[in-house]
Amino acid sequence: MHCPICGHTGSKVLDKRETPDGVSNRRRRQCLKCKRRFTTYERHEKEDIIVVKRDGSRELFEPGKIRGGIMKAFWKRKISAKTIDALVEQIDNDIRASGGTIKSRKIGELVMEHLKKVDEVAYIRFASVYRRFSDIKSFEKELAELKK
Repeated sequence: MHCPICGHTGSKVLDKRETPDGVSNRRRRQCLKCKRRFTTYERHEKEDIIVVKRDGSRELFEPGKIRGGIMKAFWKRKISAKTIDALVEQIDNDIRASGGTIKSRKIGELVMEHLKKVDEVAYIRFASVYRRFSDIKSFEKELAELKK
């Protein structure tokens, strides 16, 4: 670890703590040369996930796309940014737990599963786009399933 003040490569760890979110470790270090203190963060590197699209093409997983779809589903609904962040993080964790490759269909199902627990209107909005509802009967069928 290079000291950000003098560039020396030697340092000692004075304190190590897990961050409140549990995602990374915070380390308080002291340079062995200039004796100045600095903080570093250590976190797991996220593995690239490949998404297999409906047409068979492949692309890298982008959590921003999930966030965009969720934001559209919650349009003009009362929900905090913190709740949306938590939702995206939960879905991201589920996707990463599934391994290196996932079908886009599975991602859509995961999003709907999480939305259903938080807001039924947002769930129906997302489902209508994801499942490509073409008429009122499609909505009625989904609403009937939701009521069960």
